[in-house]
Amino acid sequence: MQMEDSGFSMMMTPKLAITCIVITVISIMIRLAYVIYQSSKPLKNLAQQPVSTLIVLGSGGHTAEMLNLVSILKKERFTPRFYVAASTDNMSLQKSRVLETSLVDQIYRSREVGQSYLTSVSTTLIAICHALLLMIKIRPQVIICNGPGTCIPLCIIAFLFKVAGIRWSSIFYVESIARVKRLSLSGLLLYKLRIADQIFVQWPQLQSKYPQTHYVGCLM
Repeated sequence: MQMEDSGFSMMMTPKLAITCIVITVISIMIRLAYVIYQSSKPLKNLAQQPVSTLIVLGSGGHTAEMLNLVSILKKERFTPRFYVAASTDNMSLQKSRVLETSLVDQIYRSREVGQSYLTSVSTTLIAICHALLLMIKIRPQVIICNGPGTCIPLCIIAFLFKVAGIRWSSIFYVESIARVKRLSLSGLLLYKLRIADQIFVQWPQLQSKYPQTHYVGCLM
């Protein structure tokens, strides 16, 4: 009798494991759908309270556009503000210090200009790990970015934090004014994967091609 009970338990164990896996997958999918739905209504529960804001600087023209955008933000609304730039982009951080004295930090690039896609796999993993540490350290309620790829690891970690219920960070992506007919690679990834809460574009024909974006006119 004991042997029969033991055999029955062994037969049930795989079924139980499969059931647990199915329930887990369904739970994750439901949570994922909920996060994507709620992300269309950023800052809903924050009223008019100040929100900690992470500002991701690109390089060159991206940084100039972002700093112009930051200069017109309601400073009392988006505070405290934290600036992050690529580890090889000291110029952007220097420019942010000119705008205001705030916490600045650096993140590894997923891929340098001209770097092969094969070697970029390892640098992307490093960038994601570093982004995880930064997100744990800063814990922003709002992330504002406009590319390039520096923002992707941070946005991915922020999205995973929302799915896991760790921290809800609203992600706003502002596409560069130079993008008239198509989104940049960073913008396209955030758009297709539904990671960003809102994507703003500065040309009406761009919004027509990507209907889930928001046309706001020229911001720069």
